[in-house]
Amino acid sequence: MPDTQNTEPNLYDEGRRNVPRAYSNAKENDLHEFIPFEMVPRGPAPPRQEFLQVTQVDMLWEKNMADHHTQVFSGPHLIIRRGQEFQVKITFNRAYDPDKDKFELEFRIGSSPNLSEKTIAVVSSFPRKRKLWQSHLLKNTGSTVLMGITPSASCIVGKYSMYVVVITSAGRFRDKDHSQEVYILFNPWAPHDTVFMPDDHEREEYVLNQVGMLYCGDSQNVLSRPWNYGQFEMGILDACVFIMDEAIIPLIYRGDPIKIMRRISAKLNSQDDDGVLVGNWSDDYTFGTAPTSWTGSVEILLSYASSGIPVCFAQCWVFAGVFNTILRCLGIPSRTVTGYKSAHDNNGNLKTNIIVDQSGRLNMDCTTDSIWSYHCWNEVYMARPDLPVGFGGWQVVDSTPQDNTDGFRRCGPAPVYAIKQGMICYPFDAPYMFSEVNSDVIVYQREQDNKLTKLFVDHDFVGEKVLTKQIGQDIWCDITNQYKYPAESSDKQEALRIAESYGCSRDQGDLSKADVKIKATLPDVEIGKDFKLSVELKNLGESLYNIDVSVSGNVIYYTGVLGPQFKFKNFPVKVDPSKTVTEHVAVKAEEYMSKLLDQCSLSFLVMAEIKETGQVVTTLQYMTLQAPKLELKMSGSHKLKEEMTVTMKFTNSLKFDLENITVKMEGPGVFRTKTKTYRLIARGSSISWTESFTPDQEGQKTLIACLNCALLRQVFGHVDFTIKP
Repeated sequence: MPDTQNTEPNLYDEGRRNVPRAYSNAKENDLHEFIPFEMVPRGPAPPRQEFLQVTQVDMLWEKNMADHHTQVFSGPHLIIRRGQEFQVKITFNRAYDPDKDKFELEFRIGSSPNLSEKTIAVVSSFPRKRKLWQSHLLKNTGSTVLMGITPSASCIVGKYSMYVVVITSAGRFRDKDHSQEVYILFNPWAPHDTVFMPDDHEREEYVLNQVGMLYCGDSQNVLSRPWNYGQFEMGILDACVFIMDEAIIPLIYRGDPIKIMRRISAKLNSQDDDGVLVGNWSDDYTFGTAPTSWTGSVEILLSYASSGIPVCFAQCWVFAGVFNTILRCLGIPSRTVTGYKSAHDNNGNLKTNIIVDQSGRLNMDCTTDSIWSYHCWNEVYMARPDLPVGFGGWQVVDSTPQDNTDGFRRCGPAPVYAIKQGMICYPFDAPYMFSEVNSDVIVYQREQDNKLTKLFVDHDFVGEKVLTKQIGQDIWCDITNQYKYPAESSDKQEALRIAESYGCSRDQGDLSKADVKIKATLPDVEIGKDFKLSVELKNLGESLYNIDVSVSGNVIYYTGVLGPQFKFKNFPVKVDPSKTVTEHVAVKAEEYMSKLLDQCSLSFLVMAEIKETGQVVTTLQYMTLQAPKLELKMSGSHKLKEEMTVTMKFTNSLKFDLENITVKMEGPGVFRTKTKTYRLIARGSSISWTESFTPDQEGQKTLIACLNCALLRQVFGHVDFTIKP
């Protein structure tokens, strides 16, 4: 199904409609105060004192925002959610008589609102037919009335201007002096909203929680990185509106979460349209901030909203963290997800090819496909009225610039259920996500005549784990079974067959099953330490086997792109029938330290050739070297309006000095990002940084800190604490 949303104004279709299509949430400037009923040019209004006049409009900010779960937003304006009633109290200059007096509330969005584009909504004090928005008079106490208004559950999301319009015999008086601004968001609490989520605990986590965990590292050593989404911080909602304007999303489409998230998925990266973030996987961040140095989304979004200039730099977890902030701010339930051993091939099929030379070394020039140690994306929870029943629920969206669809670097929303079932015919970009978790890894040997010989196929290496944050806890939850069936199960084979029927290409070659099983094991290792790689060979046959083993070790980017080789070793092994032999390959720190890239990731390709049969078995393993820990400690009364302090401490336990270090701290509802730099942290020495603050909000809070320098990335920590009244 094609993506039908407009991505930019079309100068050649102006003659198709009387009213120009609106692409901006900006408020109109020329708004008439008096509109006569007669078909005559507008002239001076009759004396206002003859008619009902508005003297005060009370938006009942505290009650409405509590009812709509928006009281945590910072800012002076009313913020409500669509599909749910809110109340407005209006005071007039005299007693309101419903038999004689009539008035309306007019909600306008954009610079040229009109009824056909649904950028004007009108609710009345008197009965009206065909109302998309509902209203009724709740109370009349003479000169003050209380109105209940329910926006349509499918109305446009954004910033509206509300006017009271008094209807008289002469015409309509629009009260501009008492106009109010109202933000209307998606509503996961409203059953008729597309993003309705029925479970209270899930809404608390996926809409209201301002702090999350992003998972990185590798599948055997999962690192939990805290992230400040900060979706309710001052200026973030306006930044989201600004981004929708910059993404040129027509206002008429801003009630549809599919169109919004699809366009924002593209706008979050700068590759096609000067979007929010500049991706950088080069290990050189001279002209910006290293991706590993960010502690949250707030600083990034406020910078882009104030300047319109893409922020440098980001990698997948930064794109996912910022996207999650925008989604939750707009009211769309969302979460960040990490897939380990994620296939990103350049053919859009289910084949990830690894090329080795005749000695067993990785051929970096010919290996163009890559398997990321991990990749972060987002899921959003919503109905899919455009698809058959059963394909609603969690949907994959991804703003990391990889796949080009319809001219933009974007991905999704694709139903997670469709990915699991192999139903990749449904929009959007399901084939790409299916291959990320289901691709086969095929090892080829390049001969002297450039002929490629297939050595080994691994059907289960890719998509080893898919993790997200547990509801209400700072631990990970394994959701792999939501993306794929267990290996070798008939359900998985059926899903692969279905995917093939919709165009996915798999490896159809049949290699005889080897009589040797291989397994490589890596320990948890701190940066700068020696370690050993364990290679286990199990003979499944009935004869003695002589096996030639080669181990190729490379420094890698977390994207699977190979860096320098630091280790290569060949050795023979004899394995008796039905026996297991384990060999250890020593790796010295001096072999890899000078070659390390920003996330301290290493890969080992182990290949074993059985001389007696000519069969080859391989295994590929990743490891992330561990960094020293960063500690945060709170002190003070933990009471509202009373001063507290937080102390960050870091000890350099490595065997080398650290230079030009940046440390950041921030926390939603605590304080905005604070930064401190250090010229040198010598080996064995420590630094300590203490900041004081006075909490002005009670409840559960989190502070996040991150340390970053060229030789040491991914050092972070957080502390949870509770502020009491």
